[in-house]
Amino acid sequence: MPAKISSPTETERCTESLIAVFQKHAGRDGNNSKLSKANFLTFMNTELSAFTRNQKEPGVLDRKMKKLDLDSDGQLDFQEFLNLIGSVAIACHESFMKSASSQK
Repeated sequence: MPAKISSPTETERCTESLIAVFQKHAGRDGNNSKLSKANFLTFMNTELSAFTRNQKEPGVLDRKMKKLDLDSDGQLDFQEFLNLIGSVAIACHESFMKSASSQK
């Protein structure tokens, strides 16, 4: 009897989605292992547009890219990209927790 293949968990699906989004944006210039500055800006303006729209300060995305680019190669690898996703998730979680505690 063949082994039963289980459906991916929600966490596994989310991980697959993050990989797919990274590769989609990184692959725009033929190198799907790094996100160029132009591809980073496209990613931010399409996938995180709420964050981008709320920025009043010019140059904030350039500074964000520099801060994330730990090896200073002008591109974001997948680990550096995950640092961005992690910081967004933390900010969203903190906002949710603050909102939940103020509703009590």
